[in-house]
Amino acid sequence: MAHQDYNLWQLIQMEACTKCRLCADVCPAVSASQDGHLSGVYRIKGLKEVLRKRSGLLTRLFGRKQISSEALDQFSETVFRCTLCGNCQEICPVGIHLKVLWLSIRQDLVNSGSYPEKVDLIRENLLESHNVFNEENEERADWVEDMDEPPDHGFIKEQAEVVYFTGCVASYFPLAQKIPINLSSIFEAAEVDFTLLGEAEWCCGFPLLGSGQKGLMPQFIEHNIDAVRQKKASKVVCACPTCYQMWREFYHAEFEIVHSTEFLYRLVKEGRLPLKELNLTVTYHDPCDLGRGARIFDEPREVLKAIPGVNFIELEANRENCRCCGGGGNLEMIDSGLSEEIAKQKIDEIMETGAQAVVTACQQCVRTMTTYVRRNQISLEVLDITELVYRALDS
Repeated sequence: MAHQDYNLWQLIQMEACTKCRLCADVCPAVSASQDGHLSGVYRIKGLKEVLRKRSGLLTRLFGRKQISSEALDQFSETVFRCTLCGNCQEICPVGIHLKVLWLSIRQDLVNSGSYPEKVDLIRENLLESHNVFNEENEERADWVEDMDEPPDHGFIKEQAEVVYFTGCVASYFPLAQKIPINLSSIFEAAEVDFTLLGEAEWCCGFPLLGSGQKGLMPQFIEHNIDAVRQKKASKVVCACPTCYQMWREFYHAEFEIVHSTEFLYRLVKEGRLPLKELNLTVTYHDPCDLGRGARIFDEPREVLKAIPGVNFIELEANRENCRCCGGGGNLEMIDSGLSEEIAKQKIDEIMETGAQAVVTACQQCVRTMTTYVRRNQISLEVLDITELVYRALDS
């Protein structure tokens, strides 16, 4: 491990850590595992020790000392068993950009050869098939065939005003495919001029970033930007908060990047979505990348409140303080048991509200919470906001 994976500002910020342990108090991995070694404060302490061994005064005097692979592997355990939810960064009293630091450490460990085997699988899948599941990329839009009345063009047009960037999970995973099905139906009802990229869509690149392989991202970014340009589109709509964040932070393209909740709110305000009454009590789970990451809190709530008959109850921990569902940061691939324990905590909190359904705006949150609810036969509906809006459409 060496300093080249960190910028100067990160090295300065590390020294600002006061060891207050607030990051440990809000960490979903720590509370689910009861293991303080998964906390941010422990991770920073470990990183400092590693970097000092490589570049401290004694090293300069007596030569570079090789860090044992066992020590790096042990450090890797805490680094990769993290959902990258960003709650530690949110609460940090000195403002350390912890989420970015965690990504830099993962990159450092990959460069040092100390990382979980699943990291290699992520790389191989993406380079081979351009999606994280290693499915045939030609099948990205096969979910269209599951619609009640799929159009002949399959929503793949030569050009359109809006490109709906579906994302890997919603394209391939059955539990999440209802999101693109419902959103496409809503777009049709509102007469939105949109197209899919189909097989021309590649993964947004986050699995590479989140697994410490940022250097492989440019080819995915350049391909997706070019695919949208060919559609002559002015907007890219993402229902996946992580795809949305990737497009906003790393693509630097000329298109307007919009999350589906923002787009749905626009359609509601413009009167393009007539909504009928639904008698349902719901709560809302803020996805980490959409809430803490993109600061989109109001639009999804305004959409929920616009549906007649919906009784909305806030979670105790909401908005920037919302607890992670356990599905982020590639944790499900690295430690599925820990991911499930975090999901349990989330569902327990939701059940305390008495809501009939939890609504979110992320395919991974839907997938993670639905899986836990079904396995444990819990009486709770898990809905993406697109599903609720589609249910309320007054046809």
